[in-house]
Amino acid sequence: MLDGYVAAIVVGPVSISPLDWICPLLSIDADAFNLGVRRDLRRRALRHNEISQILSTMPSQFAPMHRRKINGDVDPPRRCQVFYGAMRLRLSPWARLLDTSNVNHGLLLPILLHSRDDQGQPLLGPPQSGRETRRAFADIPPAVEAIRQYWLPIRYARAR
Repeated sequence: MLDGYVAAIVVGPVSISPLDWICPLLSIDADAFNLGVRRDLRRRALRHNEISQILSTMPSQFAPMHRRKINGDVDPPRRCQVFYGAMRLRLSPWARLLDTSNVNHGLLLPILLHSRDDQGQPLLGPPQSGRETRRAFADIPPAVEAIRQYWLPIRYARAR
């Protein structure tokens, strides 16, 4: 699950300080963060840096870590749900891609397809049966890179 959360932080529309994304991830407050949860922090920071480097230098090599079902099939909902959870940390800047009238909204579909709202309902309505829905996880790596490309000019323009 860490992978989806960190990927959203890396590719999102705004930079988020480690304090603002690690604390919710670990369910700790700023004091606990400042006192140090060293091993967990180091592992998360390393994965953040690894995802960032892969997407910056070899985006075709990006391969999300998915939990697997007992039968070995990929189980993307948890990863997608935590990606969406990280989006919610700064949902307002994500609004442009969440707008269904924006042609680029489709970039989020592989993730939103597997995500649920606060009441546990699918964000995109009841899941459809069929091969496309079951295999949509294959579209996640290119979608993550496309989301990063979409936000790059905006994210770095804000940083200036």
